[in-house]
Amino acid sequence: MRALPLILLASLAVAACGRSEKAEAPPASPPPPAKDGTAPPTIELTEAGLRRVCRAGIAAVHGQQIEAVTIAAVREGIADATWRAPVDGGARRAQCRVDGDMIVWKPLDRPDEAQNRWMNQAGDPLVRFVVTAREITITTTLPDGAVSAETFPVAAEPEEEAA
Repeated sequence: MRALPLILLASLAVAACGRSEKAEAPPASPPPPAKDGTAPPTIELTEAGLRRVCRAGIAAVHGQQIEAVTIAAVREGIADATWRAPVDGGARRAQCRVDGDMIVWKPLDRPDEAQNRWMNQAGDPLVRFVVTAREITITTTLPDGAVSAETFPVAAEPEEEAA
């Protein structure tokens, strides 16, 4: 009689082993709050500031030198970026915008059109920036929690120098 509760418990445990629960992807969520628990600050950038931040962000995301990235145009808060592909020298293109202290970018040259989307969904790297008078720091947080940071000097855009 003493073995009966043990047998019942063991059979329940064995029955539960065969069940699997479907793991669903978490829904897209707003960006995490700043380290102090507040919402990301609203950052007002001039067109020149947006150009600088997007150049640095695209360079960091794609492993390029900042000098290799060109901002061709800015329209309605979206910058069009181009740079040379490191392998074949062809042109690569992306768009960039700023949302709070985040850089959100979108590739424009992927073969599958569905992949040419804004990189702001769950599972995409989170790219943040901090601008000081002398530098722009880009911090990228990957979905697995790995963090990298790159700092670029603040320099005048070539388009501004020509004006």
